[in-house]
Amino acid sequence: MTTEIKFGTDGFRGIIADDFTFKNVQRITGAIAAYLLEISNHKTVLIGYDPRFMADKFAEFSAEILKNQGFNILLSSKVVPTPTIAYAATIEPNCAGAVMFTASHNPKEYLGIKFIPNYGGPASKEITDKIISLIDTPFQKQAANQGVILKKDFSEEYFCRIEELIDFDAIKKSSPKFIYDGLFSASIGYFDELLKRNNIGFEAVNLYHDPNFGGNLPEPKAKFMKYKKQGYLTFANDGDADRYGVLDENGEYVSPNLIMAILLKYLHDKGCNGKMIKTVGVSKIVDITAKKLGIETITTPVGFKWLSQKMRENDTILAGEDSGGLSIGEHIPEKDGIFANLLILEAICALKKPLCVLKNEIIEFSGKNFYQDRVDIKLSSNDIKKELLEKFFEFNHFGPFKVENTLDIDGIKFFLAKNVEGRCKDKDIGWVLMRESGTEPLLRFYIEACNKEFLNEIRDFINSNV
Repeated sequence: MTTEIKFGTDGFRGIIADDFTFKNVQRITGAIAAYLLEISNHKTVLIGYDPRFMADKFAEFSAEILKNQGFNILLSSKVVPTPTIAYAATIEPNCAGAVMFTASHNPKEYLGIKFIPNYGGPASKEITDKIISLIDTPFQKQAANQGVILKKDFSEEYFCRIEELIDFDAIKKSSPKFIYDGLFSASIGYFDELLKRNNIGFEAVNLYHDPNFGGNLPEPKAKFMKYKKQGYLTFANDGDADRYGVLDENGEYVSPNLIMAILLKYLHDKGCNGKMIKTVGVSKIVDITAKKLGIETITTPVGFKWLSQKMRENDTILAGEDSGGLSIGEHIPEKDGIFANLLILEAICALKKPLCVLKNEIIEFSGKNFYQDRVDIKLSSNDIKKELLEKFFEFNHFGPFKVENTLDIDGIKFFLAKNVEGRCKDKDIGWVLMRESGTEPLLRFYIEACNKEFLNEIRDFINSNV
């Protein structure tokens, strides 16, 4: 049976040897070739891959197909982060775009393929819809004028760009104590190399590529960042290094929501201008911080492709999502976990304050703290998914908290207000965002509440109704 190809929030992903096969990669690559031949005269395509099992082989296979269609291929000579290949697409002469083989933070058995246009960000929905429409379109197996395949190391140009954006002198002068947890990811050879070439000392663990990612998910979250040391920061990235994660000097995970608020204030105070662009799941602390700083916010659906589009349309001070994707207007319209970790390090050193202090200061600045959680429900069928969506859509309350309003930018966001007198001085209790995952067969419930007790009650209510 032929697999139906669908692009989620960031390309096509599937289980290796199940739906992620050479046949399906051939179908997708053929569609990308047809799309590029239709819309562009540029004949160079970049191809990269992360450390996953067979990613390099699929990259080579895709390169041959595109070469036979008349494209000149620059194939990465080694494992490469997504943001590195994305930046390369913006500066390589005659570049039509890039193809990246990665499944980002997904489990080890997954692999994915995504197309990156030459603006250096995720392909828009219009582009991916067009590519999907061209799948299985008959095409000539070999063009009259075939291209060539050349190997290239994309790191140096990327290093130079990051060195233009990050104040390494401030970091070096401060001599911060931190651990780089490679997490077996594509950031190895990039994040650590940038530090070394700027004479910044650090401790490191897990500095080798492992397709099994040490038996864990390649995700820079608290449960997978196991190396911590009192008085030391810990930095990590996901499998293809487009997401970031950080533990503060007390070994506590600092959520991307707090990081965004901290960096937004840091960049504003530094003199940077533009709009704050965020996805619908981002904490209200970012909205409050932006409002106090006089910064306009734009809210998009979940997925960096939506942030990327708004970044290309607006002057941007910061763009981010609660899952750990982040960039700035001066950089590429693509999330870059390596850059994000370095920007966090720069802010800590420039402000001469530990991250644990900056975290408390931004909460004090906003005047309110928020707590987040997420419930993921694995879907075994579309019928069950439909039943759950309809069931929750009909609720006018989540536990003791009534639904005050809804927003349908991406899924349904339920804004909750107090329903029991005297339990909370603030009418605004929090919210629940219910949406389907764009990369996995999951129904996700993102939860935010103004205290932990309310958070637990909302989460318990969701779990008792699935």
